[in-house]
Amino acid sequence: MSTARNDKTLLFLEDDRDLQALVCTFLRDRGYQVTPARTAAEAREVLQSKPVDAAIVDGLLPGMTGADFIRELRKTKPDLPVLFASAFWKDLKSHELLTRQLGVARVVHKPYRPEELAVWLEQLFAVAPPPPPPQESQDEEDAEPVDDFAASLALLSADYGAKLPERLATLQALLGKGRHGDAAAMEEAYSVVHKLHGTAGSYGFRDVSITAGALEDVLRPVKTGGTLDWARVDAGFRALEDRVSLPVLAPEPEQAVVAAMGTLLVVDEDAAVLADARRMGEREGVRVVTASTPQEACAAVEKQWVDGALLHMGGAGLATASALRAMEGHQSLPLAFSSTSGGLQERVNAAHAGASLFLPRPFTQQDFATAAERLVATRRLERAKVMVVDDDPEAVRALSQALVSDAVEVVGLENAYGLLDALAQHRPDLLLLDVQMPGPSGFDLCRILRLTPEWQELPILLITAQVGLEFRLAAFQAGADDYLAKPVLKEELRARVHARLERARLSRERTERDALTGLMLRRPFVEAVATRLSEARRSEKPLALCFLDVDHFKKVNDQHGHLAGDRVLMRLGRLLGARFRREDLRARWGGEEFVVALLGETPESAKEILSRTAEELSAMTFEGDTGDTFHVTFSAGLAVAPGDGTTLDELLRVADARLYRAKENGRNRIETE
Repeated sequence: MSTARNDKTLLFLEDDRDLQALVCTFLRDRGYQVTPARTAAEAREVLQSKPVDAAIVDGLLPGMTGADFIRELRKTKPDLPVLFASAFWKDLKSHELLTRQLGVARVVHKPYRPEELAVWLEQLFAVAPPPPPPQESQDEEDAEPVDDFAASLALLSADYGAKLPERLATLQALLGKGRHGDAAAMEEAYSVVHKLHGTAGSYGFRDVSITAGALEDVLRPVKTGGTLDWARVDAGFRALEDRVSLPVLAPEPEQAVVAAMGTLLVVDEDAAVLADARRMGEREGVRVVTASTPQEACAAVEKQWVDGALLHMGGAGLATASALRAMEGHQSLPLAFSSTSGGLQERVNAAHAGASLFLPRPFTQQDFATAAERLVATRRLERAKVMVVDDDPEAVRALSQALVSDAVEVVGLENAYGLLDALAQHRPDLLLLDVQMPGPSGFDLCRILRLTPEWQELPILLITAQVGLEFRLAAFQAGADDYLAKPVLKEELRARVHARLERARLSRERTERDALTGLMLRRPFVEAVATRLSEARRSEKPLALCFLDVDHFKKVNDQHGHLAGDRVLMRLGRLLGARFRREDLRARWGGEEFVVALLGETPESAKEILSRTAEELSAMTFEGDTGDTFHVTFSAGLAVAPGDGTTLDELLRVADARLYRAKENGRNRIETE
């Protein structure tokens, strides 16, 4: 379906047919009238035959460069907006030639996505986003979650707007002192205006931000030691006063909503239990989504984020757990089970299925509250952490509110001098730095972090009111990954931050996860087990460590092919990844060897849990490279701290010896002694 929003006409000069077809299709779907050309001659014909609103020019054309074509174009169309696309042209002189001498509006570096090109075009034409479609009424069960961010931001904007007259009065008083020679007051006045420029737009007061920016330029001699033009200062203040005095629409009272503590999926075949769970959720501030079958549960999780699931052990509870954990991105979904008996075998089954909690049935309000709090807290540990550094508390508040979500946690810092200590304490996944702060600037902090081995890979985004060429080059030379212009648009902020976080996550996955099985590699596993051992000692709980090895794996490769062997390892890795609790650790140790660490399990319970995994693996049918079918089993050795040792080395030696004994005793078995 087309999403047409404008009638702008574009010339797209690109000799790559595939890229041309892709981009033309995408931009036409966005409502642009796109005329393609593959050579300069074709482009000249287009320009002579019809008016165009902008041109997209590739840097390398048949017979000439894109820069030469633009130079020629400027003789007849000096003001035509041009986007220049190239895999080269990234040095300082190239930027100066393109932007200053040839008037290029934007340099787009290849490879680029069509969506990126559309963003620059929208900025070029200042295309307003379309109004949201009217929402259709829905049943309560199917209603989408309320946009807590939009409502919260509306309340924050109203609060910010209510404080603007007070800030203006403070500024007026400071300027009055400054007029009589108080240099400190003028420094403070400049700071107030600078913060208004950077923050007001983020709260929806864009005109106030722009006017404050103009006044900031007038006050800049305060920072450079120059002479102020008080007539311009007075005019700038009056313009700002006019903007602040305009009526501000406050949000309607019904927009205020209370954010739920989290979202819990409750799966039970008993409708009365589901109704009780919904009522309990309302009392605890937890959004409850209900389902009565595994199919309904999976459909619910596909539609919305859930922090955890509470399942009935009877009926299809185990099947539901298996189905949920098999879904992409939910291999570690926190689970809890409820049961009327709660015997040892049911608890072992629950632990194997991945449950971290076991509730009596029927469960009380307190039981439900405990389960919800633990499941939500566990899921939130997966959230990425962003640190925002800005000396303006309002800016920290606005940026934090724009970013915080189920997937992102935000930590604010208003004192740049405490950055290194704060990084060590919070260990964020991404850093947002304001460029202009008292003391070290964002550039200075960026350089310091890039010289510190621990933080050299930390994604850093700079926030600034200056976005000229010199700033951009300085930002990247200081080590920044990206920058955002004030006033910060929340949609752009979210998009850029999420893109950087996803790239960082993928980078960690490559260094910490085995590509074939998806399990941890040896080094991160060793580090994680050290933490689990410390936890076990503090809580006086056992920790079971199991070495397991695929039986006759060499024969699998020799008889059925190496690709078949890879399929065995991949499916075993997925099986191990989808079973057990979130706090349990699984890793590929090397070759066909795997290792599992289970916190709080005795030799007997650990063996029972792993035996279920062994049964699942032996029931799987594998296909060889020539189409033949076969089955596999594994052997395992189990060691449990503190009885078999208190260090990882001791446990590994004992588990390895017992694995060797399991193979000597006929394979397809788990040795615990």
